[in-house]
Amino acid sequence: MMALPYITEHTGFTGTVYATEPTVQIGRLLMEELVNFIERVPKAQSASLWKNKDIQRLLPSPLKDAVEVSTWRRCYTMQEVNSALSKIQLVGYSQKIELFGAVQVTPLSSGYALGSSNWIIQSHYEKVSYVSGSSLLTTHPQPMDQASLKNSDVLVLTGLTQIPTANPDGMVGEFCSNLALTVRNGGNVLVPCYPSGVIYDLLECLYQYIDSAGLSSVPLYFISPVANSSLEFSQIFAEWLCHNKQSKVYLPEPPFPHAELIQTNKLKHYPSIHGDFSNDFRQPCVVFTGHPSLRFGDVVHFMELWGKSSLNTVIFTEPDFSYLEALAPYQPLAMKCIYCPIGTRLNFIQVSKLLKEVQPLHVVCPEQYTQPPPAQSHRMDLMIDCQPPAMSYRRAEVLALPFKRRYEKIEIMPELADSLVPMEIKPGISLATVSAVLHTKDNKHLLQPPPRPAQPTSGKKRKRVSDDVPDCKVLKPLLSGSIPVEQFVQTLEKHGFSDIKVEDTAKGHIVLLQEAETLIQIEEDSTHIICDNDEMLRVRLRDLVLKFLQKF
Repeated sequence: MMALPYITEHTGFTGTVYATEPTVQIGRLLMEELVNFIERVPKAQSASLWKNKDIQRLLPSPLKDAVEVSTWRRCYTMQEVNSALSKIQLVGYSQKIELFGAVQVTPLSSGYALGSSNWIIQSHYEKVSYVSGSSLLTTHPQPMDQASLKNSDVLVLTGLTQIPTANPDGMVGEFCSNLALTVRNGGNVLVPCYPSGVIYDLLECLYQYIDSAGLSSVPLYFISPVANSSLEFSQIFAEWLCHNKQSKVYLPEPPFPHAELIQTNKLKHYPSIHGDFSNDFRQPCVVFTGHPSLRFGDVVHFMELWGKSSLNTVIFTEPDFSYLEALAPYQPLAMKCIYCPIGTRLNFIQVSKLLKEVQPLHVVCPEQYTQPPPAQSHRMDLMIDCQPPAMSYRRAEVLALPFKRRYEKIEIMPELADSLVPMEIKPGISLATVSAVLHTKDNKHLLQPPPRPAQPTSGKKRKRVSDDVPDCKVLKPLLSGSIPVEQFVQTLEKHGFSDIKVEDTAKGHIVLLQEAETLIQIEEDSTHIICDNDEMLRVRLRDLVLKFLQKF
């Protein structure tokens, strides 16, 4: 979502973008925060020489190893964000969207965040499931829809957890206890975070934990240009929430407890550290702010303000960034650093269970998932293990998915269906011949009754273009069945043919009528009568052959 303006505004993209409503609204908040943070620190000039390969080699570590530096871009503007979002078409869970009649796509709840989706792409006879960031934990979003993923020919799997060994429940417990410990000792707690997602769960856990830990007098500050919108949006997307949060809406009660924290003045939110915040600010306190990379945003001020005292603690909850790399520019640092990554995405044990339940014919996933992580190469449980083995792909690789399209669905008009007369050719099998015009538009196929032969009109009336429909010829009957050679020879003898010789060939038989210098070639799917310019004889033989075959 964060890359959308680069795609829609700078690549000549003219397609449609489909997304659920919370994805659009919360995506807007995340992009708005990013743009706001970046624009607060205007650059007098922009440097681009460092993208030069020779200079890049000399740069310090993360930059010199960065991938495809030449494609790095300046951050987009709010105008580009609004333009990109205006191109999105909203969809709801389980809504079927037709793409040019060729395939149907359907979003399903992925259980990871408000409005987050997995997608099913299917034609009439094939089904591909795309599973990205998903969660089986019962946090605030609607639970993951697993049943709809069944009977997939191919399941494309990505967005698994980046921290397979960290248990989210344990991490939340550790988060709360470290926070309480610091505040009791008179220190402040800094939580670098995004303005949406896990923060709702952290505030909910703190809401339950505050009173029991005796922290009810400690203020919680949430600082972000979109803090207010984020807290409000989470309360209004009722239909995208899990069942017990949905039911609160009808009580009526706010689904998230942070509403009560705001009412009782325990949680306060501010667009930035300037203005009201500096008047209300009191310590010790807990501050939630961005950006989790510690490279821009208000979090930078707090790192510099609190970094020199060992009473303070910074708690990292986002697994997206290496916390050691994030802290590198602030060293030496006296404040305590706690790493409690809370990743609710699927881990390898959950994926194995999911694949056993939905049983796709083939699994496609990034190469990294088919081997244990490099740091723990002995952990064979930290990889995808399925039958048949998963197909893997690398960055920017194009894959041919392992299925062939064999069938296409064709509809038949009622009046044409009405005119069909099926004939039984074997017990339980009936056939009917169809004479029709095939009409194809938007990948949908329709059989229509053939046009009636045009009546000749008097006068020189010009033919309209719309009258130019294909002529329907009178069809010869179709033939089926096989010709038993011995009985055929007996029939020929009865009808006065003598000196008959039968030869076997690779594909069938040849019946030679030596006197008449004629041969009849009988194969599985064709019969040829070859005789020299004797039309009468050919017709006689043809009629004898037809006696053995069924006509439609």
